[in-house]
Amino acid sequence: MAASERMDLNQYLTFTLSDELFAIDLLWVKEILDGTDLTHIPMAPDYIRGVINVRGNPVPVVDLRLTFNMAKTEMTVNTCVIICELAFDGEKSSMGFLADSVQEVLELRPDQIDPPPQMGTTIDCRRIKGMGKRDSQFIIILNMDEILSESESSEVQQTTSELATESVG
Repeated sequence: MAASERMDLNQYLTFTLSDELFAIDLLWVKEILDGTDLTHIPMAPDYIRGVINVRGNPVPVVDLRLTFNMAKTEMTVNTCVIICELAFDGEKSSMGFLADSVQEVLELRPDQIDPPPQMGTTIDCRRIKGMGKRDSQFIIILNMDEILSESESSEVQQTTSELATESVG
């Protein structure tokens, strides 16, 4: 493979939600943790499944299935938390996302990625960056800049600030 072809490759972490294959650009991913040590947060929205301890810091964990109107993630031996660093109001913050299972790191060229399908107004396509293709399989590539709706983002920020206040006090 020529050097110019390698530069055009993007690496993605692939994972499953239900029977669908999703991907996140590897640049967003900080680490992958086992999902069994979640601590429930009373009165948090359903899609915030709890917090996980990451080197002494509480990191909120979002159930992506619930944000995509799927059934709640069942915790199994394969369930993982993908820790990403997102920006909220210009400040970086760690956040975890539940995945049914993590699959592999995959390299895709730009010509293997199509724009997200236009599906009308019932589905928020801003959350989808594109549709990757590998062999006959489609991979839904998530747009991490828009992964949460404005209201979800606000609720996660509020929960995070409450957790930070409690851990300081």
